[in-house]
Amino acid sequence: VCHTMLRQILLVCAFASASAFQVSGPALTSGFAAAKCPLSLRQSPQVVASRRVAAPRIGALNLAAAELTGIDKAKQAAGYKSVDDHVESGMVVGLGTGSTAYFAVERVGQKLKSGELKDIICIPTSERTREQAESLDIPLCTLNEKSKLDVAIDGADAVDPDFALVKGGGGALLREKMVEVMAKKFICIVDDTKLCKGLGPSFALPVEITPFCHMHTLRTIAALPEVAGCEAVLRTGDCSNNQPDGDEPAVTDNGNYIVDLIFKENIKDVPAAAAALKNTVGVVDHGLFVGMTYQVIVAGGDGSCKVAGEGGEKAWW
Repeated sequence: VCHTMLRQILLVCAFASASAFQVSGPALTSGFAAAKCPLSLRQSPQVVASRRVAAPRIGALNLAAAELTGIDKAKQAAGYKSVDDHVESGMVVGLGTGSTAYFAVERVGQKLKSGELKDIICIPTSERTREQAESLDIPLCTLNEKSKLDVAIDGADAVDPDFALVKGGGGALLREKMVEVMAKKFICIVDDTKLCKGLGPSFALPVEITPFCHMHTLRTIAALPEVAGCEAVLRTGDCSNNQPDGDEPAVTDNGNYIVDLIFKENIKDVPAAAAALKNTVGVVDHGLFVGMTYQVIVAGGDGSCKVAGEGGEKAWW
């Protein structure tokens, strides 16, 4: 009897251990794969665990309109309007990245499913957007297959009265710029909290750099006269949430690092700052989007939208 009971206890323990391994093993693997980290840059288990918890955050926005309130309602309004106004059957469409662009992607999926849109193909600007689009059965390609786009839709972290943007809070600035610069029309979708008098203080300016001698590049950037007065900070932890939630450098979809430039005053000459950053060896690209915006769709907290730029008003902020 004792032998039988002991064998049963051992079997139960073995089954519990195997089940725990099956849950945690693949989850940790997917956490590393999503960040595409080299082995030497893998995050601590605590950071990987935080990624597993945070991962459904964008997906959790897929709520009925009645359940959305405040800022999410505004983001949905802007995202839906951008697709309703600018996406037609037969187009090549660039899909942005972030919590506002999420709703534009969602709208494309809805209209394809209903048959309102047909024969479109989309180019995602990040792995997160690709995964969302695939889950909605949106046909996808890359710039390798389609170099010319009819329209691209994306959010922004800050918009000034000249329609210059700061982008890259979600860490996808390089792919966003590569896709959106090739569009006949780039539609920027934001809630009204993103409007500002000048770029700089309202949101840190991301700069994507190569990992090689990254601290040297960080110091070189900080010393540029065109961005004088900024504090250059290496982004750590999860690349996509713009929060220092880890000890290791944040890694982009392209395997690069990001330096965030924090300003207390407006950038004096945005085009000059953009050119100086782009010309710095070690810089891959930066989050200043200048002279690219065709139209800005601005949503208020009540879900109403106003349009600035082509076909809309002059900047009112």
